[in-house]
Amino acid sequence: MADSRQRQFTNPEQPGYVGFANLPNQVHRKSVKRGFEFTLMVVGESGLGKSTLVNSLFLTDLYPDRQIPSALEKIKQTVRIDASTVEIEERGVKLRLTVVDTPGFGDSLNSADCFIPIIQYIDDQFERFLNDESGLNRRHITDNRVHCCFYFVNPSGHGLKPHDIAFMRAVHHKVNIVPVIAKADTLTKQEVFNLKRKILDQIDECAISIYSLPDCESDEDEDFKEQSRQLRSAVPFAVIGANTVIEVKSRKVRGRMYPWGVVEVENPEHCDFIKLRTMLITHMQDLQEVTQEIHYENYRAQKIEKGEPVKKPRGTLTQTDSDREKELRDKDAEIQRMQQMLAKMQAEMSQQKAVQNGDSKAQDVTV
Repeated sequence: MADSRQRQFTNPEQPGYVGFANLPNQVHRKSVKRGFEFTLMVVGESGLGKSTLVNSLFLTDLYPDRQIPSALEKIKQTVRIDASTVEIEERGVKLRLTVVDTPGFGDSLNSADCFIPIIQYIDDQFERFLNDESGLNRRHITDNRVHCCFYFVNPSGHGLKPHDIAFMRAVHHKVNIVPVIAKADTLTKQEVFNLKRKILDQIDECAISIYSLPDCESDEDEDFKEQSRQLRSAVPFAVIGANTVIEVKSRKVRGRMYPWGVVEVENPEHCDFIKLRTMLITHMQDLQEVTQEIHYENYRAQKIEKGEPVKKPRGTLTQTDSDREKELRDKDAEIQRMQQMLAKMQAEMSQQKAVQNGDSKAQDVTV
């Protein structure tokens, strides 16, 4: 009797508490279940340690089968686009990371138009996303748009080279650019400071827009505000990449060993590697939002303003296309039926003529 009686629903919260404050927890659970997607592009001259830095950032090997071309091959090599995707899971959170490398950039003697394939790739990803949004199935869209671009500056160039400025001017309205000074262990602290100031001055003179960290809200804690201030002051980030673990004073660190000492990759006093990784991880969502709300919307607005039709993905048909295909198939079938009927009628007429000719010949014989 007591088991069949309905139990009264009890309010799990306190009186006077509605419960919509738990909405962020629901969004968090759904986001963790779905996973996250992020695309990082690395651009720069060969030999600046782009692959090593990326492997150091995410503690993985994205290029297990890479073969380094010889000097003769580099002379003939043009810019190539290599996209590598890896699934990373940390504390139950899954990240689908795509790293787009650009081998051959700036290696040829004439590097005036070496960034054209890169721009084409970025536009192709925008076009692909626009096609998916315009299709019938919009629930499972894979976001392959480039959310961030690490541009590596040669530390021995005394600032930005002409092809560096040309590349940034060409793509700064299409992707979030984060300038990075490669191989900072080849410079002294004063040289790093002077090079950073010169690069920023060149960026301002050329009216190039690089990614700027969002402003902190007034209710943010002081530690986060201080972290944002230090990250802003570190731009462009002077980094050192290393995947080798060495032992220094009874502790294991990732770094490089020289005759005069050890350079620790994860030591903020030695380079900006930790600051760069903190910026990327902490503001990964903001990088995606800027890509969606600014760069992608600009591309979409330009397509609409030009009146260009949305290109349909290959291998898929919209509803109007399927209806037209059906009408064409029906018309073809009707034409085939009419041709068969016409052939049948012609056969019957020829048979009747043959019979009539036979009858007339028989009558002539009897006469």
